[in-house]
Amino acid sequence: MKLWLKYVLGIILGIASVFIIPLDSPQAAAILDFLTEIFTRFGRYALLPVLFFGAGIAVFKLRDGGFMALSAFWIFVTLVLSSAILAALGTVGAILVKLPPLPISAERSISEVSISVKDLVMRVFPQSPFSALLEGTFLLPCFVFGGAVGGACATDKTASKQAVGVLESFSCVAYSMLCFFSDMMTIGIMALSCRWAINFSSVLKAGVYMPLIVMLTVNLLLVAFVLYPLLLRLVCHDPRPYKVLYASLCPFLTGFFTGDTNLTLLLSMRHGKDSLGIRRRMNAVSFPIYSIFARGGSALVTSICFVTILRTYSYLEIGFSTTLWIGVMSFLLSFVLCSFSTGGPFIALTIMCTMYGRGFASGFLLLRPASAIICAYAAGLDALSAMFGSYIIAVKTGTIEHRATKQFI
Repeated sequence: MKLWLKYVLGIILGIASVFIIPLDSPQAAAILDFLTEIFTRFGRYALLPVLFFGAGIAVFKLRDGGFMALSAFWIFVTLVLSSAILAALGTVGAILVKLPPLPISAERSISEVSISVKDLVMRVFPQSPFSALLEGTFLLPCFVFGGAVGGACATDKTASKQAVGVLESFSCVAYSMLCFFSDMMTIGIMALSCRWAINFSSVLKAGVYMPLIVMLTVNLLLVAFVLYPLLLRLVCHDPRPYKVLYASLCPFLTGFFTGDTNLTLLLSMRHGKDSLGIRRRMNAVSFPIYSIFARGGSALVTSICFVTILRTYSYLEIGFSTTLWIGVMSFLLSFVLCSFSTGGPFIALTIMCTMYGRGFASGFLLLRPASAIICAYAAGLDALSAMFGSYIIAVKTGTIEHRATKQFI
């Protein structure tokens, strides 16, 4: 049975269990919270070994083969362009399509949320490099440490021959562990999708968020079925761009029903290698970088939500300068959400409201009841960006062995 089909069955069972679980029971809620937390930790368990050893051997092979500069160029270009396009799409779409205003809440924010770039840099380079392996959800320090080890091995291949063999061996073992944990997560996805269904049902009961959800759904379909396949056809001249969408099913479903970019990375790396045929030297680099930095889906969702908040508080037309500010800020903030594997779009929305001021500092509270669903759409879009972007990078750098769709896992 295909892996994505196992996940679909798990999601269906998880959503169906909502009609069986007594939601008003504190014991049932406590058990569901425990299962959600334990399976989330279970899914992340294999990530750090794969990141460290995979990045180490990948950087070594890229430097040794002379592909480092070319790979860095295409990663940078695709990452920035995908985030810019999605930020622009969300901003322009929200301006053109006027959603009905939300009910104004009397609740006021009592604390400010901010992201310190200085602190992020300090966490990437801790006092001891081994502390990078202790980070739980922030994957960049581990990735940088592994890449530094691989780069050092490439400077003297004779002296590092045994070290490279160790990296290669442990990289294979870590990937096997990743495959095992991704298979077992077909059970965990039931609890996670059950929690998603509970959140979604509460949003549906509120009723006021349906126009926003419809708009997010339309944007998701537009990106998945039109924008990204068209870009793939233009850039790679691929006659079958929808095969990448097919390979993205499992990562997308995981991102959409968990809202967790780290869990999504687990599935993206596996499908990138075993379905699309992206070689390990690129698979172990492009997907982590996309998961950490490429949050174009978060930029799209944040811009739409911010415009909705503006129109709720004011009936004035949104001018060009404000439109430009929304697009640029949502784009820039998407790159500093790297330490948040969940909830990043709502944090970005909170910061935008605070920065904009003018009585809108507490505007993000209007969308707090729907924050889990909003972040789910962002995580799903980010998963699609990672799959399509990594495929383009692999094609342009020649680090791919194309496979027929019947060979996809």
